[in-house]
Amino acid sequence: MSSQPEIDGREFLQTFVTLADTLVDDFDVIELLHLLVSRAVAFTAADEVGILVSDETGALQCLAASTERTRLLELFQVENAEGPCRDCITTGRPIEVQDLASRRDRWPLFAPEALSVGFRSVQALPLRLRGEVLGAMNLFSVRPGGIGPGGRMVAQAMADVATIGILQQRDLFQAQTVADQLQQALHSRVAIEQAKGVVAEQGKVGMDDAFELLRRYARDHNLTLGAVVSQVVNHTLTADDLTRR
Repeated sequence: MSSQPEIDGREFLQTFVTLADTLVDDFDVIELLHLLVSRAVAFTAADEVGILVSDETGALQCLAASTERTRLLELFQVENAEGPCRDCITTGRPIEVQDLASRRDRWPLFAPEALSVGFRSVQALPLRLRGEVLGAMNLFSVRPGGIGPGGRMVAQAMADVATIGILQQRDLFQAQTVADQLQQALHSRVAIEQAKGVVAEQGKVGMDDAFELLRRYARDHNLTLGAVVSQVVNHTLTADDLTRR
């Protein structure tokens, strides 16, 4: 098993400060994941690290890798639907193989490929918060044995903080989207009331009848209600136009 590298305490602390900053400030997800892979190499016995993340469709994407060799190996996992990172994302549990040479049966395509590019062991750690799994981080070593319990604890702690930051940003974005949609709906409601008033005054009808005229015209002309309302408010459509069959 590889020995745990000596950790620079100040750099270690700064890494967690940076990761924690994602909870209170805006950040770039790609930059965050690249920080995660570089620090995982620095603070564990892993030689190289890569991260696969599920996109909105469920497809896996390699968003960060410490080297081109690792990036290509991660893409190999995606293209062949086989490997520790995929298993980790599917199960939500860490995957550890201390010697890939003895596990060709588990991954008949991935294991020979990883061995051929120089790796002998791998650990995959989930980017997970409770039951939600965003992706997984692969820690590759050129020697059998892997990164050891201490290295796994450090890497998982960093992955956990990064995951919380990513999920919080996503939730904030979704909340903002909902807020924007709500604000748009409120604006539309104001415009509808204006259009109802215009039609009611021009056509000498009640507000309910005015609204029905707007809806019927939109339906008969295959238009959205918003489009009809806009034309009425802009005076390009009149009550007479609405009542004319």
